[in-house]
Amino acid sequence: MKKSDFIYKTIQLILYILLAVACILVIALDPEIFRQAFSDFKILLLGILLLGVLIVSFIFIYRDFHFFRSYKKDIRALDYAVRSDPVSGLANRFSCDAMIEKYMDKPLPEDLGCIMLDLKTGNINQLYGHVQGNNLIRDFANILKSISADLCFVGRNGGNKFMAFFEENSHENADQFLLRLNQRIETYNETPATYPIEYRYGMAFQDDDSVKTITDLVALANKRIFAKS
Repeated sequence: MKKSDFIYKTIQLILYILLAVACILVIALDPEIFRQAFSDFKILLLGILLLGVLIVSFIFIYRDFHFFRSYKKDIRALDYAVRSDPVSGLANRFSCDAMIEKYMDKPLPEDLGCIMLDLKTGNINQLYGHVQGNNLIRDFANILKSISADLCFVGRNGGNKFMAFFEENSHENADQFLLRLNQRIETYNETPATYPIEYRYGMAFQDDDSVKTITDLVALANKRIFAKS
């Protein structure tokens, strides 16, 4: 459903209500019309039939309106299911690929940056199982979501890999992102009864000499993860 269809139905419903109320007020506020309507059976019958038409029309218009609202809500839910990772709640691999696809085979804009993050879950998966590992992924993802709202796109790029993508003020926003992340992780790891979060990251920007394409940018950020090991 197009947005214009929803707007059209909304306007149609509002106009119908206004016109119906206007007709009722004309009859109710004019004593002569009101008297004739109830003294002449034919006029009364005609009024009842017209009222029935108004009621039936309202029901059908309202049902259409309600259907469009439900349809729009279902589409949003479906879009979220397609684009959201079920474990982390972040944008999923499909959404990360779509972000990369925006710049595929195109000259990169001057202000573009990428941070690839690798969450270390090897020991926790071995010791406590994948359920606890997924809990750690979810906690890490919640931190990423909370610190990235006004800075960048962030998604789970598969497994323990996460991607932060900066499309403006990339150097400043990336520094702010890492500062917030470090502070939140420190606070999280100080909480009793929580398995500590350990991660590593790699960072790359459009102005790096080796970056010519979007795949170069992501690959360089990913390569720098392991350079920090």
